[in-house]
Amino acid sequence: MAKAEKRKPAAKARDTKSGGGKKTKQRAAAEKKLKPKSQAAADKKLKPKLKPKLKLLAGAKKVRKKVLAKVVAQGIAEPVSPPPPPLAIGPSSAVLDRLWSVVMERRDADPNVSHSARLLSRGTGKVAQKFGEEAVECLIEATAGNRTGLIGESADVLYHLIVMWVNAGVRPDEVWAELKRREGVSGIAEKASRAQALPLRSGVGTTKIP
Repeated sequence: MAKAEKRKPAAKARDTKSGGGKKTKQRAAAEKKLKPKSQAAADKKLKPKLKPKLKLLAGAKKVRKKVLAKVVAQGIAEPVSPPPPPLAIGPSSAVLDRLWSVVMERRDADPNVSHSARLLSRGTGKVAQKFGEEAVECLIEATAGNRTGLIGESADVLYHLIVMWVNAGVRPDEVWAELKRREGVSGIAEKASRAQALPLRSGVGTTKIP
């Protein structure tokens, strides 16, 4: 009897283990069944929202393919970005030629829109006066030893000088040619030649300059 009584708890323990295992398997099976259903439900909800976006993406891809095919077939160059403004190409002496071209283009523009057109519309006297004002400001910065200010005012002087050239019908290449002619000539000799030529042009019978 004692042996039989001892076996009963062991049997109960086995029953508990087997019962627990069944419950665990059943729960796992239920979770597997539920997961696909919940995922499918979520997919169904998302599909209506994604359809328009997917259509647009597919349409864009088709259009791009057609355009590229046309480019290849007809030998059309691919569109390129517009060239930079004349003054944005880079720092060099050629910027003065480009600036002159810009001022020339703007001389007939609306004075209310273009600063260059407004300056030129005021006449030669005002153009020369503005150049003189900027030159004085450049001198002030140079005398004060303000290097940054001198650079800025020098740019203003060059701009207003070019405006004065445009007003007078002077081209940059004419000034460059004069500078090239003076290359290799002593500054003292060049000044002396001008001093001798000035009285002759003025009709004065002396070479002395007061």
